[in-house]
Amino acid sequence: MIDRYTRPEMGNIFSLENKYAIWQEIEVLACEAHAQIGESGITAEEAAWIREHAAFDRAEVDEIEAVTNHDVIAFLTNMGSYIDADVPEGEPKPSRWVHYGMTSSDLGDTALCYQLVQATDILIEDCKRLGEICRRRAFEERETLCVGRTHGIHAEPMTFGMKFGSWAWELKRDLDRLRDARANVACGAISGAVGTYSSIDPRVESYVCEHLGLAHDPLSTQVISRDHHAYLAGVLATTAATCERIATEIRNLQKTDTLEAEEPFRKGQKGSSAMPHKRNPITVEKVCGLSRVVKANAQVAFDNVALWHERDISHSSAERVAQADSFIALDHMFQCLIRIVDGLQLYPAQMLANLNKTRGLIFSSKVLLALVDTGITREDAYKIVQENAMATWHEIQAGEQGTTYREKLSADERCTLSEAELDRIFDPWSFLGRIDVVFDRLQELRFE
Repeated sequence: MIDRYTRPEMGNIFSLENKYAIWQEIEVLACEAHAQIGESGITAEEAAWIREHAAFDRAEVDEIEAVTNHDVIAFLTNMGSYIDADVPEGEPKPSRWVHYGMTSSDLGDTALCYQLVQATDILIEDCKRLGEICRRRAFEERETLCVGRTHGIHAEPMTFGMKFGSWAWELKRDLDRLRDARANVACGAISGAVGTYSSIDPRVESYVCEHLGLAHDPLSTQVISRDHHAYLAGVLATTAATCERIATEIRNLQKTDTLEAEEPFRKGQKGSSAMPHKRNPITVEKVCGLSRVVKANAQVAFDNVALWHERDISHSSAERVAQADSFIALDHMFQCLIRIVDGLQLYPAQMLANLNKTRGLIFSSKVLLALVDTGITREDAYKIVQENAMATWHEIQAGEQGTTYREKLSADERCTLSEAELDRIFDPWSFLGRIDVVFDRLQELRFE
């Protein structure tokens, strides 16, 4: 997945450097809170010293962890060495106040939620950008005729702009869900060993969370309950499914037998090592594949909700893989689709050819209603419409020239429609007299 469409910004959020930087800030904020509250022995001067001298070295933390087999202790040991490095001999070490009254999950869970907020903010911007592109292209192709398909079979005429518009609306719903999930996961907890605040004042938690832009968890056991994370993972999976829907439609439209749309194919690009003529939809296929990863990872998040009693760590190893992978994959999917949808090549002439491929069969619904309007029962009208339609269909399947569906109806003595009425019915725009309703609604859509 490491290619020109993978951005370092998302990966950096889940890097150890970023995690440790957040850990450092949480520990410093906790020291400042203790000093401000005044119930522990830390002074304002010591808190200021800790703020100024706090630091860490990733490689050094790794070396310590190789011995301690505990990442938080390794980090705190390394951070403490920098805080105390310039303290005169014999003076009290300010690092003794770091992690005062806290447990590992206070640090790790609060930092993780902050990381998830950072990562979700990137996806929100991705979603807005793709949604805006889909909305713009919908209006660009507002009057581009194409055939609609249900069950993969030609249905009634529509315009290609409606496809883009449908994607835009779905992305707006994804955007709303991402924002809601961001708010849901934006919480922190500094509540001690089993969440009773036995060794730490709740005001420390409030101070830290406020400065990080998080809400405090109203009742954390020792961990922030993983229903927050599961909800976010479910939203990521839903958003990935939207991306897959867009990609699947493009894949289907790019098939040689359809060829109404095609993902951009760059100069110098190669489609196949064996068949030089190939222009394969490789990028949208990749989007579909990565969607499976994001959707599968949501199951991991759901399984992480049920922990033993107040806490175990069965969730930790799984979410370290699943969360980072889901966010990086979904960001990558967005970047691919932004490029593809913006530059999607359309073939209107082929769309018209496909629309006419069934010799007018797609107008059957209009014929049925028009016959009923003349006074024929619906059952008799349906028989006339279907018999002539099936005759046309069999000729198409047999490769025979035959006559068009309209010509068969015109020759059928049971058909009570005039030539003028048939002309009106067999105009594809007769289906689209109310399409302005769809685009008027889309006009109001905003990605803000």
